[in-house]
Amino acid sequence: MREHAGVSREELKQSAAVTVAVLLALGLVAAWSVLIPGVDAWENIVAAVIGSLRLTGPVAAAFAAWVALRKRRALRGRPLSAWRALKAPLAIVVVVLGSFGATVLVLAVKTVLTEQSGRLSLPGLGVGMAGLALYSVIGWVAGWLAPRAVTPPLAGLGCYGLFTWLADGEGWADRLAPGTGEPYDLFQGLSGAAFLDQIVWLLGVTTALLLGWTAMVTRQALVLAFALLAVLAAGAGVARLLAEPKPAAAQDIAYACQEWPITVCLHPGMRAGLTEVGASFTKIASRLAGTPAAFTRVEQRPLDDELRPSAGLAPIHVRDLSAGFADQASYEYVESLAASCAGAPADGYREIVMAWLRGEPLPGGPLPEHQYAAAWFSGLSEHQRREWLRMFFSDFQSCGLSSSHFGGGPAGGPAPGPPAGPVGSPVGFPAGSPAGTVPGVMPGAAPGSAPVAATTSTTQQVYPVYPGPGDTSSPGRGPDMSPKRWQ
Repeated sequence: MREHAGVSREELKQSAAVTVAVLLALGLVAAWSVLIPGVDAWENIVAAVIGSLRLTGPVAAAFAAWVALRKRRALRGRPLSAWRALKAPLAIVVVVLGSFGATVLVLAVKTVLTEQSGRLSLPGLGVGMAGLALYSVIGWVAGWLAPRAVTPPLAGLGCYGLFTWLADGEGWADRLAPGTGEPYDLFQGLSGAAFLDQIVWLLGVTTALLLGWTAMVTRQALVLAFALLAVLAAGAGVARLLAEPKPAAAQDIAYACQEWPITVCLHPGMRAGLTEVGASFTKIASRLAGTPAAFTRVEQRPLDDELRPSAGLAPIHVRDLSAGFADQASYEYVESLAASCAGAPADGYREIVMAWLRGEPLPGGPLPEHQYAAAWFSGLSEHQRREWLRMFFSDFQSCGLSSSHFGGGPAGGPAPGPPAGPVGSPVGFPAGSPAGTVPGVMPGAAPGSAPVAATTSTTQQVYPVYPGPGDTSSPGRGPDMSPKRWQ
């Protein structure tokens, strides 16, 4: 068996094959953990393969360090030319880049079978390759300078700690490590210019390390001169990278929308979640109909945008399409309708309304008045709760709810009635309605008492009611406001 500088070719081939297999397996596992669940977008794939370097990079460094220490022991005392010195580390770089290409290929096969939004970023893939090359060269230099058995694992652990610290650092440090930043927001997109600057920096520092080591072992001044040029290139890349502003605004995208029963628009890579989001927000839209927060359109916004509900529009955040994503989006949106109240009593009343809007069981709360309010509110029909919210929405938003809004509390005091107005007022009740009247419920009546017929008016204000799952009624049909609804 022919020896290659003290290491058999067969041994090198077997080690390279094992390394490629390990790097491919780790790369797929790491990339899968970085992928945003349920998102069909090329940007998601690129961000995942770059993120996989956190695991594959240290393994590549450990492998390079192991080969380097074996190589140095075999070449002890022998003179080296520049090409002979560079052959082994360059071969290692080719091996680890082959594993990276295999990882990209596997993920690409999965993505081409489904409809993907966006486009494949070649500069992004270049960042991943340049980052792996840097890991390998760091491991090679460490293994050559410290040819000890503990060097390979220490090189891997050191690279993991260094690049994890850089990636998680604040300010400018995170830009020096190969990555896209986490959590990755699809609305920000991937900056090709930032990737190119990062490639210049990574390749510059990799070349500087490799040529600097070559100049040290060969003692050739020309190689040292090229190493200094590589240092200048790395410095230029860092300067451009730090001068590049981070994206402050989201990119304009063409939403994927579902038009019925309400309009729901998500990032095109998340169009698989349209049906579930629509089902969740249709219920909320029906309960908010007729209030200042009524909406007919739900629109996904970037994660760093503040949710500010406006007339006709419900902005939402959708981080991924994992289990329960629609419930999480609806919970966050409902919470944005009214801020938390400072006092415990007022916040307890707010939570009762919040739970109803979210479709959750009404919380009793620790205070007796909250328990009474929850029982009183549960005694109302769905239609009566909607009318109640239309009357007292401003109090709900301003933390003005009290026991008087829920039947008067345990003492049985009167609840406030709708504002007096002419027949055909916005709430649909006639002028002169007795105080404390909620349709079908006597003022101060105990929960569960028999409803009574309400006085009807000649003019009614009709609000839209959106059909829920399984409802075969036509979209936009208003509720039946006739007296029989109150009986």
